[in-house]
Amino acid sequence: MTVTPTAIPAVRCIETTRYPDERGFFREVWRASRYQEADIAGPFVQDNVSRSRPGVVRGLHYQHPHGQGKLIDVWAGRIYDIAVDIRQGSPTFGEHVAVQLDAEAGRQLYIPPGFAHGFAVVGATDALVAYKCTDEYAPDCEHTIRWNDPALGIDWPVDTPVLSASDRDAPRLADLAEAALPVFNT
Repeated sequence: MTVTPTAIPAVRCIETTRYPDERGFFREVWRASRYQEADIAGPFVQDNVSRSRPGVVRGLHYQHPHGQGKLIDVWAGRIYDIAVDIRQGSPTFGEHVAVQLDAEAGRQLYIPPGFAHGFAVVGATDALVAYKCTDEYAPDCEHTIRWNDPALGIDWPVDTPVLSASDRDAPRLADLAEAALPVFNT
């Protein structure tokens, strides 16, 4: 397992090892001690799986309070994964990291609390996305930022995305009240 910081160091790519043979392959996707050594310790308290059609964009979602760190892993298909720093006072506030994740490469993305998360399904097949979360889903703490907020400068790889009504009608980052955003802690 290799862990690499991204342009926003708190967001990290994890390259897992795949062991192929004539039967298929084996890949370890989580071992607490190895991730703890890489300062991705969790604790992870909830696992989620989503399946999305080609062209679907989900996000940009976050919880506040009760922020969720997420360990993203793609089990089928391919996604363009986005993490946006929304921590007030952060030197990278409003900046984003974009990483392509797919089932074949075995790459994961760790997104700590304080970031909005979203992804687009790219390619011709459905994507099956699994993610571990550091806090439980809290509907009263759920927030969404408009996926195509021009201030974020995200170059989404889909021309006509399939969106939920809440993602399509979400506010821009600048329109959110300060109370709806987490604060950067050094």
